[in-house]
Amino acid sequence: MKKALFLGALLAATPLTAQAADSSTPLRFVLIPKVVHPWFDKLNTGAHAAADMIAKTTGQKIEIEYRAPQTADVSSQNDIIERAIATHPDGLILDLLDEKGNRATMDEAIEQKIPMTVFDSLPPEGMNITAVGADFCEQGTIAAERLATLIGKKGEVAIMMGVPTAPNHTLRAECEKKVFAKYPDIKVVATGIDNDSIETGQKQASAIMQAHPNLAGWVACDASGPVGIGQAIRESGKAGKVQEVGLDNLNDMLQLIKDGVAESTASSRPEMQGYWAVVSAWQSAMGQKTPKYIDTGIDVITKKSL
Repeated sequence: MKKALFLGALLAATPLTAQAADSSTPLRFVLIPKVVHPWFDKLNTGAHAAADMIAKTTGQKIEIEYRAPQTADVSSQNDIIERAIATHPDGLILDLLDEKGNRATMDEAIEQKIPMTVFDSLPPEGMNITAVGADFCEQGTIAAERLATLIGKKGEVAIMMGVPTAPNHTLRAECEKKVFAKYPDIKVVATGIDNDSIETGQKQASAIMQAHPNLAGWVACDASGPVGIGQAIRESGKAGKVQEVGLDNLNDMLQLIKDGVAESTASSRPEMQGYWAVVSAWQSAMGQKTPKYIDTGIDVITKKSL
């Protein structure tokens, strides 16, 4: 009901000339995430749900082209963005790997007058682009505070950094460190880098736990890291001894909570991010001004809530 009312308000605010556009010609949006990843599969599901909703409500067909880099590499992502720009889509929906590294290709899109929306990220400084996502600092803070409570606010902890250049991963890490800095008996003894790979996260977590046998707990900055951490905890026989609070709602992460390997996770609602990113992109394509930020909120998921 709320979505229907919100959509009605959007349509009422949309100029008549835009509403009268030829709906028989589909609007085409290119959705480019950080990497091939199950988190982005969930987001893509939400994006297609929004496309279906717009088509049913307005008659305007929406095409979503999903183009994901095979690895979390900014040059590969920029190449995909440049090739998308060459096809002159009605909008780009981007998750930035590197605010500075992505800027030149985004400037190119602006020169070509192609509207952009970013999700699970923040736009480069000075760019007036709608961002869709959770409060990344709040998400990291929730995870770190839960871990601090679990370990009695004392002991050695580690942080899995994700992709260090990614704006959202960096911000989560900074806010997690601020939480731990409040507690004099908590010490951050290691930081891993998983580059949004579960396998890399597992290897990093195993090596760090071997180097720090007294490690009390883990937090992460992306969706892959906590799954890799949980696998490493399980394989080392340290479930219940080394605590973990994860991020996001990958099926593997939820299973780790069910199995008692991880205590909880703070999810940034990927399906909702995909949904509202497409709604924002559609409004931009119709010539409508869009909000600076759409906050999709955070779900704290525990074994009790599953």
